[in-house]
Amino acid sequence: MVTPCKTMKVFEELLESPKNRLVEQAARDGRIPIGYSCSFVPEALLMADKLFPVRLHATGVAGTEIADNYLSSFVCSYARSLMEFSMDGRFDFLRGEVFVPSCNHMQRLYDNIQYLKKSDFNYILDVPRKVNKDTLDWTTEELKNLADKLAAHFNVDMSDASLKKAMNQWNDFASVVQSIGALRKRQHPPITGTEFHQMVMAALASPKDLILPFILNLKKELDEREGIKKYRARLMVVGGHLHDPDFIKIIESQGGLVVADRFCTGTIPGFETININGADPYKTMAEYVFKKTVCPRMMEEFDRRLNIIIEIVKEYKVDGVVLEIIKFCDLWGVDSMPLVAALREKGIPVLKLEREYRLGAEGQLRTRVQAFIESMGK
Repeated sequence: MVTPCKTMKVFEELLESPKNRLVEQAARDGRIPIGYSCSFVPEALLMADKLFPVRLHATGVAGTEIADNYLSSFVCSYARSLMEFSMDGRFDFLRGEVFVPSCNHMQRLYDNIQYLKKSDFNYILDVPRKVNKDTLDWTTEELKNLADKLAAHFNVDMSDASLKKAMNQWNDFASVVQSIGALRKRQHPPITGTEFHQMVMAALASPKDLILPFILNLKKELDEREGIKKYRARLMVVGGHLHDPDFIKIIESQGGLVVADRFCTGTIPGFETININGADPYKTMAEYVFKKTVCPRMMEEFDRRLNIIIEIVKEYKVDGVVLEIIKFCDLWGVDSMPLVAALREKGIPVLKLEREYRLGAEGQLRTRVQAFIESMGK
């Protein structure tokens, strides 16, 4: 039995509401919270000057009764949950929001919020479906347009110097998170997948400079903590948005230890550092987004997505992959079929789980995970 880390209570508390105490502290200091919905938005762009990014999440959503009046029941529960929080005022503390039309569901979410809420600043960042020179130029221009709008609306400094400073701040922060993630490669990691995900989600939902001291405290605690020896299998979780650490907690309750991740809100490759070597910060961030966002939206990138997963399986000594997909997710739903087949062809066991954004059917989840671990002979 590992000793509980005191800092984990801080992360749990920060995830209880989108408007957590660190967000409130930053707002009192005159800083500007900007919500964003997708990894295609580079966090560093929203860290310039007085801005700070808050990843939109609806952890603890009880239902989507309000959102269901506006969005089809075939729209995924992630989009409907964000709509629910928006309509009942839990995102009202945000001074602006940046959305990405990553799929039709998110496009409908943006359309409805734009029409019903009339936010002070509501922007949609268009992104391509292919990676090449032309789409890199396009994305560079899209990021510059967003920066110009932010500068004009909030009177913030979006100069090249300001953006490069923000990118360096992001790199310093991401490096610390990566150093904790690297501990999961050990045969006996000092941190569970549940704890790691709690830290990451709290980090995405808070001002980076204010949460960094708590993450550094966690790292000190982990340096003195005994590694986890009792587990049946090392697992990797792959998929779309995953905001609820309890999902991973249930997986780990059956003897699996989640040692790696590759989902929208995960660390691989979501907490990549930015290679700041060019004169144009917008092109630098566009290249960074293309590198880190290995999304099924991107056509002709399937082999790259597959190879990244295979590399992580080897690097983290993963026994099996859990592929989690939110019901009605077009992107991951289509990608999952060839992905499962390709991983199994490589001899990697895969468990595909379709779920709702809000955790449910916990008994069935436990049964399937237990059967999956046993099928691997663990």
